Order: sequence, then C-alpha cells, then structure tokens
Amino acid sequence: METGIVNLPMVKLGNQGLQVSRLGFGCVGLSGLLNAPLPHEVGCSVLKEVFKAGITFFDTSDAYGQDHDNEIMIAKALKEFPREKVQLVTKFGLSMSEEGKLVVKGSPEYVRKCCEASLKRLDVDYIDLYFQHRVDTSVPIEDTMGELKKLVEEGKIKYIGLSEASIDTIKRAHAVHPLTAIQMEYSLWTRDIEDEIIPLCRELGIGIVAYGPLGHGFFAGKAVEESLPNESMLAMHPRFTGENLEKNKIIYGRLSNLAAKHGCTVPQLALAWILHQGDDIVPIPGTTKVKNIISNIESMGVKLSEENLKEIKDAVPIDEVGGYREMEMLSEYVWKFADTPPK
Repeated sequence: METGIVNLPMVKLGNQGLQVSRLGFGCVGLSGLLNAPLPHEVGCSVLKEVFKAGITFFDTSDAYGQDHDNEIMIAKALKEFPREKVQLVTKFGLSMSEEGKLVVKGSPEYVRKCCEASLKRLDVDYIDLYFQHRVDTSVPIEDTMGELKKLVEEGKIKYIGLSEASIDTIKRAHAVHPLTAIQMEYSLWTRDIEDEIIPLCRELGIGIVAYGPLGHGFFAGKAVEESLPNESMLAMHPRFTGENLEKNKIIYGRLSNLAAKHGCTVPQLALAWILHQGDDIVPIPGTTKVKNIISNIESMGVKLSEENLKEIKDAVPIDEVGGYREMEMLSEYVWKFADTPPK
C-alpha cells in the first residue's frame, strides 16, 4: 500500500452539479453518541485537521448532540474555512416528543422551520445539501419535497437529499424535484442497498452518501481490539453485544488476515472496499482522533482487484453477521414511524 496522505480528488455527487471530496467526514461523533461529546475547542481542532487533510464534505444534523450542539460546533469551525471550499450537509426530520421519544416529522411547515433554524445556528447563507433525516410516512413525500423545492428556489439550500428512504419514496420525491443524493448505511456488514437502491440511484443520476462505513467503529476495532467507551450508545447496539458480538469477532478476524495480506489496517481495507464500489458512493467516516483521519485518507492508496473485492466480500457473509444493523432503541422509537424497517 502507498503511504502518506493521498491527494483527495473531488467527485460528482449525483448529476445536479454538486462536487464533493472523495471522502466526507461524519461529524456526529464529535457531539457524543458513540463516545463522550468533545468540548467545542477540541472538536473544532479536529475539524481543522480534517479540512487541512483535504476533506471538504462535512455531514451534520440538527439532531446531533444536546441542544443542536453539533451544528453550533460546526459553525465555529466553519469561520476558519473559505465557505466556497466547503460542502456542508445538514438534516431535519427527527424530533423529540413530549414523552421523550424520537419521532419523524416532515410537514412543509416543519421543513421550513428547521431549515431557517439550521441556517441561523450554522451562521451561513445557504446549506449545500439538505437531507430529510428520516422520511415521515404520515406526510406525502410530495408535500415535503414541495417545500424543499421552494427552499432551493429561494437559495437557502442548493441540493436536496433523503436519508433511509424506500424505493417508492425515492421515485416519487425525484419526480417533484431532482434528488442529488440518498444517504444510507453501507458497509461490509450492511449491504442491503446493493440489490435495489444503488441500481435505482444510478438510473436516476442520484449519488449515495454512505454513513457507518466502518460499521459504527466495529471495523476500526471497537469492542474487538479496544473496549467500548462507557458513554457509547453502541453498548445497546445488537451487533456489539452478547452472542452477536462473538459471531462478529470471527468476521473481524478474517478481515484482519486479509488486511495483513494487503499491507493495510482493517479499517483501511473496509473503506477501500467501499471506495472501489464506484465514485458515486461517498463514505463519510467520522473520528475524534487525528491519526484516524490520516489513516482513513490513506485507504485510498489500497488497490484492490475484482478478485480481491470478492474475497473481501466473501469474508463477511451477510447471513453470518450477528444482529440487526440499527440500534434496538432506534428501531423502537424511530423506525415505527419511518420509511424503511430495520434489517
């Protein structure tokens, strides 16, 4: 494998004109969820290193962190970057009910309210790519998209995306206004989008943003080579607990052997596998450690043949992966109201 930072190219995400860095950065971990939230000063220093390394595609959400902490942190970091050099993603659609449960909302009024609030928190004039975080099936997608289309026309957002949307929803939404991207969980142990979602997106000219490309840290060694942080919600994730974890450790062992064969680390191999699936699929790994930023970028130097790709894929048979892909608590509170069920 080549060593040192690889020069990150820009790639087209969808066919509506958006160009992003070949790797993006998922910002959620800076505000907790998988670990303890970072102080803003520390989080901003991480984001500066990300930008310095050549990653310009930043993914956040109004739901990340307590009291929209992630967007507020991003706003502080953005002041250090040329705005035109950054592709900024945020999302709407998840809200907390009075009972303390996450619910999905997509009414036109809610769309506009969330967009205006995110613009203010991020302290920007426009959002490059605005995702509906989860699709509200109680509201026709045509209504939600209609309001998003107005926001595009007003210059408040440039491009529209949907996260975890079904085939039917993607088709109907795209008919109202062209979608630029679909954000889906995609990694070696979560490949259910390969059969229908990826082919449809390629047919319609829609890019794919792959979240959780390292299996929420599993392929980076979480719960295998290092213990889970006490604050991590992964302790409730079915793939990181009990018998499921023991089954998944066997998979990790196979990938570790293959990584040694290719002269790279397990996370580099897992990212390289996704990068070889096509330039229209942009993974957004996140981290709180600068060394991991460099390591993730170096995954672009891992060259894999078709035979190598098959060997890697075969090392992770989906029917041998232990546990659902989504946290059980989110399955209970969110998937009940959203567009796609847990798998």
